[in-house]
Amino acid sequence: MFLFIGDGLGMPQRAAATEFLKDCGTERRLAMEAMPVHGVTSTHAADRFITGSAAAGTAMATGVKTNIGCIGVDPALRPVATLAERAKGRGFKVGIVSSVSIDHATPAAFYAHEPSRSMYHEIDHALAESDMDFFGGGGLKDPEGKKSEAPRGNALVAAKANGFTVADTRREIMGLKKGSGKVIAVNPRLPDGKALPYDMDRNRKDVSLAEFTEKAVELLDGDAGFFLMVEGGKIDWACHANDAAAAIKDTLAFDDAVAVAVGFAEKHPDETLIVVTGDHECGGLALGFSGTKYATSYSLMNRQAKSHQAFFDDVFAGHLKKKGRFEAAMKLVKAHFGLAPDADGPLALKPFEVAELKRAFDASLRGETLKPGMADYMLYGSYDPFTMQLTHLLNRKAGLGWTTYSHTGVPVLTSASGPGATLFGGSYDNTDIARKIARVMNL
Repeated sequence: MFLFIGDGLGMPQRAAATEFLKDCGTERRLAMEAMPVHGVTSTHAADRFITGSAAAGTAMATGVKTNIGCIGVDPALRPVATLAERAKGRGFKVGIVSSVSIDHATPAAFYAHEPSRSMYHEIDHALAESDMDFFGGGGLKDPEGKKSEAPRGNALVAAKANGFTVADTRREIMGLKKGSGKVIAVNPRLPDGKALPYDMDRNRKDVSLAEFTEKAVELLDGDAGFFLMVEGGKIDWACHANDAAAAIKDTLAFDDAVAVAVGFAEKHPDETLIVVTGDHECGGLALGFSGTKYATSYSLMNRQAKSHQAFFDDVFAGHLKKKGRFEAAMKLVKAHFGLAPDADGPLALKPFEVAELKRAFDASLRGETLKPGMADYMLYGSYDPFTMQLTHLLNRKAGLGWTTYSHTGVPVLTSASGPGATLFGGSYDNTDIARKIARVMNL
């Protein structure tokens, strides 16, 4: 049983990735789009129409609606058994993989039971005490309890005492073999929030989401069968930041992981169910922009050399620290985004666009942290203004728009293939995903 959850993966994100490939001349159909069964899934939480990852993850992990921020508990904060726990109790091997920290809301919803997703130390100890077989992807956000009101000691030490092997280099991770026992596999590079880098920033030392999925399958496969949840978590992060290039490329990386499951299913067609869904849409991504009317050119995303995060961390932060001039910053813009007043075609900046960048540059120099309700929040969110204006400009020129820096309430698409896939057609709630999977797995 494979359950793939694209965090922030709404219908627009899937369509944008498909059109990006087409626009780049790549004859490839997304693995998730090629599945034979598709359904429309509502995402609301128990106490709010626009959900969050904790409530949505809990709904899909347990079949029970809960409140915003809750992990593995119902609205009365009573623990609810998860698919992963129930599968393990019935003898299945179980794996949890994510491109963000492995104690983040979505993965945590499958093994932890806490009133708040922010209780990372407690979630880390839930992981350490679990009998899951494989955790892979990002790291732990508070293993030592520095942010906890009741620290319990180092969770990684506790995990090792509970029989987990921790692998945190590419060589160690790729060298894991059957018989390695319980494993926590952590990418060697965690540039932000204990998460993997955006896929467009990945280097040769990193382990991709697809490679983590391959390794999980290798270690979990056997006569007992397995349940594997894989989250593409940084699709959501990119959409929060309105970074279409990073969102599209992380969606493609997520689809590469789905393709691993499809390859496995081709060898085991009668016993492999694959379900691909999203926990919610993020960013209010619009496939069309008033400035380009009906025209789109998503291949322009390839002119962005780094994600918004890597551009700020590796390039622009140093320029700000030195109090560099706007003219010098514009050279960085041309080098990393292809945008310039003297650029060719749609990448040419008009005078009003240069003025927008100058305003954003001045805001970055002031170093304000913007919050909802502040004058410039709708322009830049809580991100670096200059970096945000750059992604907005490139997105607009490609024919993409955004409505928010948060989630939206639009339904998501769920796709399925394999035995029981027909259950996932039609229109249903996210809690039904857990119930349908439980039915197929006889849980």
